[in-house]
Parts: sequence; structure tokens; C-alpha cells
Amino acid sequence: MLLPFFLLFMSSALCHADQFVLFDVTFTFTHEDALNSKPSQSHYYVKSDRLNLERPKDWTAPVDYRNGTVHVRLEVLDKPEGSQPTTWSVCYIPYKGQNHGYGCIGTGVYKDKGVIEKDIDMTSFWQNNDIVWNEGIKEMHLVLKDDHNLHAHKRPDPDKFFPTKVRMTLIQVSKGAKYDPKLMPTLP
Repeated sequence: MLLPFFLLFMSSALCHADQFVLFDVTFTFTHEDALNSKPSQSHYYVKSDRLNLERPKDWTAPVDYRNGTVHVRLEVLDKPEGSQPTTWSVCYIPYKGQNHGYGCIGTGVYKDKGVIEKDIDMTSFWQNNDIVWNEGIKEMHLVLKDDHNLHAHKRPDPDKFFPTKVRMTLIQVSKGAKYDPKLMPTLP
């Protein structure tokens, strides 16, 4: 009798989602913000103090987030009229990198206000191997672009992109687990 109960307990424990919010920011981004952001234009910087202070130093152990997924939630609160295709590159900036030294995911292209949610495999995004994951993530760079990967401030028609207001949330999910929205009571 004890063995079936133990197996049931272990099965439910293995299905539990180890996840944490890396960041949850709401901000307005203007053309002036994009032109004046330093060191790179069109970047909105989420520095270490605005990331989850309890994020793991080592993303590989004891919980493996490096080989898990990231759940991206982008809520576009305000955007210029005209349905201009727009996207954000979301770049992980590590304490220690190799080769190019960072890696980026994308939110996907959107045209209007609303919510976009997607799960991305942490081993599939651009330059994910350029991050030394057991050294941790120090900041995130959010880069506003058009649907051809051109930074929005370089476009001849910046009024189609600026100003914009978004709420972006990244939830890191461990290897083998699935994102569980019930564990995120602060998200609609």
C-alpha cells in the first residue's frame, strides 16, 4: 500500500513547475528614449536591480533553467495607429560570456495593442551558447525593432513605432517542467 502512494507523490513532485519571474517591467518608450539610450540606441535596459533579486546565480544546478524554457508575456498597452509590424529582441546579458557574449530571444511580431504569450526553448535562441549559464545573468536589454530586424530608431518613419507603452514579463521554467500560470497570481 505504501509503494503506490510513494509513486503518486513522486510523480506529482516531478510534474511541479520550478519557475521564477526574471523581470516584470512596465514602461513607455519614446523616440527620444531610443535615441538617447546608452550605450546602444533603441535599447531599454533592465539592470540587475530591476531583475528578480532571488534569481539563481547558477542556471544549470541545482535547478536546470538553462535547458528549460522561458515564458514571454508581452502586453502592448499603447502603440501608434497604423498596425506597423513591430517586435522586441530580448537579450540576456551574462556576468560571463564567450564568443559574442550574449544571446537574444524575440517576442514575435505584433501589429496592434494586446497580449502576446509564447514559450521559447532556452537552447534554441540566437547565440544561447555564448552565455556561460553557471555564472548567472546580470541584466537584460530590450530592443525595439521592425519586422525585418532593423532598430526602430533607424527607420525613416519612427512615428510608426514611438511612443509605445508595454508590460513585459519573462518567467523562467526549469527543464522538464511546463509554465504554470496558476503560480503567477500578479499576471492577468
